[in-house]
Amino acid sequence: MTQLEISVHTEHHRLVLDVIGPINSYTFTDFQEKIYKAIAQSDTAVVMEHVTALSSAGIGVLMTAIEDAEASGHGFAIVNPSEIARLAMESTGFGDRFPIVQSLKQI
Repeated sequence: MTQLEISVHTEHHRLVLDVIGPINSYTFTDFQEKIYKAIAQSDTAVVMEHVTALSSAGIGVLMTAIEDAEASGHGFAIVNPSEIARLAMESTGFGDRFPIVQSLKQI
């Protein structure tokens, strides 16, 4: 099983989560914990260019994160998702609901 790596740093007054590896039923709880904590604190961007898998568990975390950010008044963006992650988000039928940008400069 490949591990999920998540590093968190602050850039331009927002928390940025750099995600590397698979977001699946084995790894989504770590992803969930870090993303929800970040959203509760500030605007958040999740860099997903190195995500190697995105299961329905990961999609659920992202959809809840979007709703939580809206409810808290914080901005949220998914930055440069990998082809695998992008296709997974599009396959939900709610692809337009995901706030995707190609770089942090676009936020």
